Amino acid sequence: MRIPRLYIDLAISAGATVSLPRDKAHHLSHVLRMRTGDAIRLFNDTGYEFDSIIVDLTKKNAEVEIKEALQINNESSLNITLCLAVARTQHMDFSIQKAVELGVNKIIPIMSEFSNVKLKGSRIQNKMTHWQNIIINAAEQCGRSRLMELVDPISFNECLALDQPSARLILHPGSSQALPDIAVDNKQLTLMVGSEGGFSDAEVNEAIDQDYIPVSMGPRILRTETAVVCAVSNAQQLWGDLN
Repeated sequence: MRIPRLYIDLAISAGATVSLPRDKAHHLSHVLRMRTGDAIRLFNDTGYEFDSIIVDLTKKNAEVEIKEALQINNESSLNITLCLAVARTQHMDFSIQKAVELGVNKIIPIMSEFSNVKLKGSRIQNKMTHWQNIIINAAEQCGRSRLMELVDPISFNECLALDQPSARLILHPGSSQALPDIAVDNKQLTLMVGSEGGFSDAEVNEAIDQDYIPVSMGPRILRTETAVVCAVSNAQQLWGDLN
């Protein structure tokens, strides 16, 4: 039986007994149907997993004893920043989930000219909370011991102005270049992916002025989430840990 993994935002160490947050206790008792004495693994974005035993579990409270700390090294040698134009909910959620699974280090939601979703006021924080939960759930599932960093949404031009010492690529179906044509020498990659409408010609030209290289993912038009999966997978295969 696969041992469940849970992320907790707590400092923990081997030999300690810790009380889990109420939502985690609820997840253990109601969703996973676990009992006192069952084994779980905790991680806290430090690069370590902690083999643990549930010593007390109720509907609202869970205490676990930390048995052993294990250093986990399953992060890719390729550091990927994904600048993703905000798309409709299901497309954005899927893209974020798969970015975590495929080893992206940082995601920057951007508002582009053709973005169909407008974020204002309290909706920004609601979306950030929602996306962070997707990141946590995906990390729990895929075995990563570090969380993908989520940056507050910014405009397309603000994204271009960021100082990113990396190879910079923007997906553009009109480009004659493909990922294998690009050299990534320092294991740093910034990848910009558009929403449902892609990027405008003006945005692509502005990106080129900021040293972004337009690349195509083939002769067909891809949905946002398909483009993310294909581009990140190909990048990891060419320069990361899927080779």
